[in-house]
Amino acid sequence: MKISVKTINKLSYLLAGLLIANYASAQNFTQQQQPFTGTVGKTLADSKESWTPNIKAPKGAPNVVWILLDDVGYGASSTFGGVIRTPNFDSLAGKGLRYTNFHTAGICAPTRSSLLTGRNHHYVHMGGFAHTALSAGFPGYDGRIPSDKGTIAEILRENGYNTFAVGKYGLTPDEDATDAGPFDRWPSGKGFDHFFGFLGSQTDQYKPDLVEDNAHVPTDGRNLNEQITDKAISYLSRQQKVAPDKPFFLYYSPGATHAPHQVAKEWSDLYKGKFDEGWDAFREKVFANQKKLGIIPSNAVLPGRNPNIKAWKSLSADEKKLYARFMEVYAGYLTYADNEVGKLITYLKTSKQLDNTLIFVIIGDNGASKEGTLNGDIDRAIRSQVNEQENLQHNLDKIGEIGTPEGTQTNYPLGWAQATNTPFKYWKQDANAEGGTRNPLIVYYPKGIKDGGSIRTQYGHVNDILPTTLEYLGIKAPEYIRGIKQDTLQGTSLVYSFENAAAPSRHLLQYYYIFGSRSIYKDGWKAEVYHHPDFTNLTKPHTDKAAGTTNFDADVWELYDLKTDFNERINLASKYPDKLKELQALYDDQAKKNNIYPFIDWEDVTKGRIHKTDKSPVTP
Repeated sequence: MKISVKTINKLSYLLAGLLIANYASAQNFTQQQQPFTGTVGKTLADSKESWTPNIKAPKGAPNVVWILLDDVGYGASSTFGGVIRTPNFDSLAGKGLRYTNFHTAGICAPTRSSLLTGRNHHYVHMGGFAHTALSAGFPGYDGRIPSDKGTIAEILRENGYNTFAVGKYGLTPDEDATDAGPFDRWPSGKGFDHFFGFLGSQTDQYKPDLVEDNAHVPTDGRNLNEQITDKAISYLSRQQKVAPDKPFFLYYSPGATHAPHQVAKEWSDLYKGKFDEGWDAFREKVFANQKKLGIIPSNAVLPGRNPNIKAWKSLSADEKKLYARFMEVYAGYLTYADNEVGKLITYLKTSKQLDNTLIFVIIGDNGASKEGTLNGDIDRAIRSQVNEQENLQHNLDKIGEIGTPEGTQTNYPLGWAQATNTPFKYWKQDANAEGGTRNPLIVYYPKGIKDGGSIRTQYGHVNDILPTTLEYLGIKAPEYIRGIKQDTLQGTSLVYSFENAAAPSRHLLQYYYIFGSRSIYKDGWKAEVYHHPDFTNLTKPHTDKAAGTTNFDADVWELYDLKTDFNERINLASKYPDKLKELQALYDDQAKKNNIYPFIDWEDVTKGRIHKTDKSPVTP
């Protein structure tokens, strides 16, 4: 087939236009060109100029900092009753508000997409991940946030803020994550003036897959947490020098405490011998602390151990030695992450910006991770090839690598994951359970929050943070961003609760879904399904015929009244069958509205049912 020169020229112009559009996106040319409202005559004398106004934030507008940690259980930090020291979070909470009934989506990318857009994760196409191997060609799962569902960075930048992000992003499709782009789904294409961190779900803390703005850059060999903190401070310092009256938005999202757990020995040694009593004693201690702090009801009862978790006293001496070392490293890792946040807070204080900075701290994008399996991880490849006893011996032989730069896949055992999720059952990925979806929230703003140090129990979800921020700043959700009409927000602002601890919850309905596990919350009631109740080894397909099929109709629903049973101990499904049916119907309605269908199971991923092309495995 012959192609004419005219056609070639048209194609060339089209390609050039696409390249220019992509370049503009990559260079953050996001301000929409306003229509010309002046007059153009033949001469300057009979013409009238018109300029697009320079958008400025209101005078005195507060800076905004969002801090999101990774894979931290509800009961890990001292701020919420844990025994792992987090003094900087403690300090922020002591002068701010602690929300004890706040929820995430149950796993990293869904939580982050919901946070940044103020909408449900399936609704913004992030029901799974942006990774090639974990996405699917359906609206709820393709891993590509649509442009009509703008981010907090896009909104604030168009309202006079500088916008920065450091750390984990996790929302860029694998196909786009090279230096060739396209960059419209990199942080720069989603409203951030500058970004420094990594695009994927996890990275080595000493040899990270590091990106700055729109290109990969070499690491300097320091722990990634230190690097992102220094970069954040440099961004803020540079802005203050040239535009001290311009507010900033900083999204600070470290890789900590996602695997690999890697931290300098000085931090892990802080906890040497501190966990020799084991995870059962840990749970009891944390549970008592939470009651003293008022984090949980005084009459609460601690659930029993999750299935497959052994009593600490039943373990061998070698198992205790190994598992305690895993936890020493994890605890040091979390305390170190808190210390890096402390450096950021100190900078804001010494630069006289802290009092006018609204800070949200979400301690974990989901519950503690179950991905370390029963023995903990040092080498995932080995673990998938050997039996439990052989894996235990392998880990004992390499116990000195835990936490070091050589321990590139370090993750603690499941017993510690449950312990750090105290007072709840189950863990990350379990969208049915509070242990997978309930995380601590701190809100700090000394200028505006007068009830410092108090607790809030209103129901909240990660999609609430964007509307909360906008309402407090007095900024309306835009009708258009870059000429694209915006879809409605789905989150509920929490500002109503800032000055009223007794205010009734306004976020009354919320669904959850991750790899088959699912639940629906409605005004205190919760119906839920644990699709794979015994599925704790993510390297191997589930083989339990009773629970491991993708026959979702065979799943057994449970029902809980969270007003009287906040940690899901008493299943009321048989007592209130009509209430269960009501919530099941409501889940179906939410599934249709939010692109949850078709249900996608972890086995659909591991067995390649959702792809016809070769896909490489990716760790959540």
